[in-house]
Amino acid sequence: LLPPPGSCTMSAAQDAEWLRCVTKQFGSIVGEDKEIDLEEFKTALQVKESFFAERFFTLFDADGSGTISLEELLKALSLLVHGNEMDKLRFLFQVYDVDGKMMKNRFVCLFLNKVAICKAARLSSEHPSSGSIDPDELRVVLGWCLRESAIVLPEERLGDLTLALFEAADKDHSGSITFEELREELEGFPEVLENLTISAASWLKPPPPAERSCRPRYLTRAYWHNHRSKLAFLGGYAGLNLLLFTLAALRHVGLGRWLAVARGCGQCLNFNCAFLAVLMLRRCLTWLRATPIAKVLPLDQHVVFHQLVGYVVLTLAAVHTGAHIANFSRLARQDGRHALAEYLLSARPGVGGLGGTASQTGLVLQGLLAAMLAFSSPCVRRSGHFEVFYWTHLSYISVWTLLILHGPHFWKWFAVPGCLFVLEKVVGLVWRRAGGLRIMEVNLLPSKVTHLVIERPQFFHYKPGDYIYLNIPAIATYEWHPFTISSAPEQQETLWLHIRSLGQWTNKLYEYFQQPELPSLELKPLSRSLKEKRCQRWEQVGVDGAQLLANTECYIDGPYGTPTRRIFTSEHAVLIGAGIGITPFASILQSIMYRYRRRKQSCPSCHYSWCEDLRDEEMTLRKVDFIWINRDQKHFEWFVSLLTKLEMEQAEQEPGGRFLEMHMYMTSALSKNDMKAIGLQMALDLLAAKEQRDSITGLRTRTQPGRPNWSKVFGKVAEEKRGKVQVFFCGSPALAKVIRVHCERFGFRFFKENF
Repeated sequence: LLPPPGSCTMSAAQDAEWLRCVTKQFGSIVGEDKEIDLEEFKTALQVKESFFAERFFTLFDADGSGTISLEELLKALSLLVHGNEMDKLRFLFQVYDVDGKMMKNRFVCLFLNKVAICKAARLSSEHPSSGSIDPDELRVVLGWCLRESAIVLPEERLGDLTLALFEAADKDHSGSITFEELREELEGFPEVLENLTISAASWLKPPPPAERSCRPRYLTRAYWHNHRSKLAFLGGYAGLNLLLFTLAALRHVGLGRWLAVARGCGQCLNFNCAFLAVLMLRRCLTWLRATPIAKVLPLDQHVVFHQLVGYVVLTLAAVHTGAHIANFSRLARQDGRHALAEYLLSARPGVGGLGGTASQTGLVLQGLLAAMLAFSSPCVRRSGHFEVFYWTHLSYISVWTLLILHGPHFWKWFAVPGCLFVLEKVVGLVWRRAGGLRIMEVNLLPSKVTHLVIERPQFFHYKPGDYIYLNIPAIATYEWHPFTISSAPEQQETLWLHIRSLGQWTNKLYEYFQQPELPSLELKPLSRSLKEKRCQRWEQVGVDGAQLLANTECYIDGPYGTPTRRIFTSEHAVLIGAGIGITPFASILQSIMYRYRRRKQSCPSCHYSWCEDLRDEEMTLRKVDFIWINRDQKHFEWFVSLLTKLEMEQAEQEPGGRFLEMHMYMTSALSKNDMKAIGLQMALDLLAAKEQRDSITGLRTRTQPGRPNWSKVFGKVAEEKRGKVQVFFCGSPALAKVIRVHCERFGFRFFKENF
């Protein structure tokens, strides 16, 4: 950050740039009177609630005019953005000292858990600050801090937070917190004081200078190291296509350049159309993951490569068709007796294909390929028109059939991949013909997540982190969707799936088990405890409810492997799940827990228990760091019970020698550096240390506010030196790009879930 304007460490050019930036932003929100009123200030500050906006506005308005001028704004921002620790601390104290500089007859209304707590501050604006913070003031401010961070806690929990912070800060037990006491308490958080600001006012800061690298990221050594298998594969793929094109074109160059181009593209199409089938052999690819080939080939990217090859096929087909049309046009001009349309629409012996139908089958193929590509785009698949994608993609059967009729040599390329593809489809069909599986239990979570407990088929074996394709005819007859198995393989009787409602099919699934149209279907919670209230586990009761589950069959296809299969053969694994992206790691963490239970030893004399080393030929893990990032509080309900059990298994291990460490982040919560949250985060820290339990999740692990600082997180991992680090991620593509860049910087291998 730049120093304050006019300081000796800030050049005149920097001073002018800062003033220009703030003035420009000020002009974008100011009214016609060249002043900012309270409503404009709230809009610009982008605060969720009005309490802090009013407190900041009152403190910014130095002359008490009810509006903020450019001069007042510059003075306040100079303090907040560039001021020293003492300046920021005094401002923070004034924010918390609610009975200080307040408007007359202002009411502070705190709504928490649908209970309105109203406190009237009947103080004149000329009334001087009391110079201290009493418990009622602290409670009001912490209540608004909770709302700003989108945290919902019971009213009695707010009282516990207030008491914990007040007892820690009130050093002399006088019943109030003075400025000196607050400063002394905050001295234990030097990094907070140094960076203390109002995060929502970042729009008023000058933009940071862009970081420029001496060379593009794609040319760095770290990038090539982390993507070596993919880049080698792409290089080999491009080289093979170039070789096939060159050899075929050279063989036909004497028949004309357009025909040479057409033959070259045709040979490449023979290979690529057969290769498309290879990339969709999910069972074969899952088997290959258990072989040394998995270390060489980028099997995790097979879906991405399938899409890439699809684009290549369409491009080659267009060039192939265009070259043939150009050649036919040349022949039509030379012949003079036949028009171009006759070459294209009439079967002619010697042209190629079965019965000379190469032209006709080629045009049909071009249309089918274009339709498949158009309707497989994300805007179609994710906009409630999945059936369009499904049925148009089934035309691959027609495409391969026409290719055999169109190209005389295609069958040679397609024989082996085609047989394997048919075999996989037959195996899947056998699974389906064996009968539907019974859905044994349905848990509807308030965060729009459907937890299905499905009867596990006999001889169904899978690895932690694997996924299946699920079909529920009652939801959609022909739709199959991939979902990660969230239960451990050691759980013999059932399969667990956690399905978040994001699209048409998943929303229909959630609504189906709610069944509002069935008045006789009763749903009752299994438990009324506080934790179970957040995670409403529903049990189907009554005749109609039992019939609903009994009549709801599902079919599965799988299991199929994912990159997470590498976790157990890693040395130091970092598992990062964003939201529902925790599901593959839930299975893995449960499997680890089962292994702990199997290897747990106990002394018969003193009853001291310990766990043997988990490493064996199937598991070389030395350390696991689990990071779970959620947007808000309610999404932690998905696997809190599982994580609680894991913590209990780890409780006897020393902190420095723990095999598993968990890190929770809540992105909607404001960080400790924000003036609107520092008190709350300090109170949460103090109460967690006192009770050995986090107030947000109930876990021993403290939930951190905001987003992870990946440089610090990975820096700490690198310092531990517990072996080669591999990072496994499941979540949004945008976050994957950020984590991938940091992995390249630290030299970590990065793996991402791909469906």
